[in-house]
Amino acid sequence: MDPTTPIPPGRARALLLALLLALAGVLPAYAHAQVDINHADAKTLAGVLHGVGLVKAEAIVAWRERHGPFRRIEDLARVDGIGPRTIEANRALIVLGRPLPPRPRPG
Repeated sequence: MDPTTPIPPGRARALLLALLLALAGVLPAYAHAQVDINHADAKTLAGVLHGVGLVKAEAIVAWRERHGPFRRIEDLARVDGIGPRTIEANRALIVLGRPLPPRPRPG
């Protein structure tokens, strides 16, 4: 097939549907990922926690390296840029030990 040949509309719909179904199978695994804030690196923290980019994640790691492990999830509020809203938005994703494995999908 010539790369400049347009994709027929029926085939384009089928490809789009296949892509959406593939993403639907992958994305829920990430939705239930948990992160151990006492062991994760900045890239992992930024990838899992909502509203936490690389700069805030690096601040979490720096605080942990300076002060030791977090004893409670609420201790994250001691990190500049992390407030109660961020903690509450991520409470189900944060662990202080080993993260739980992703939940199996039904079906």
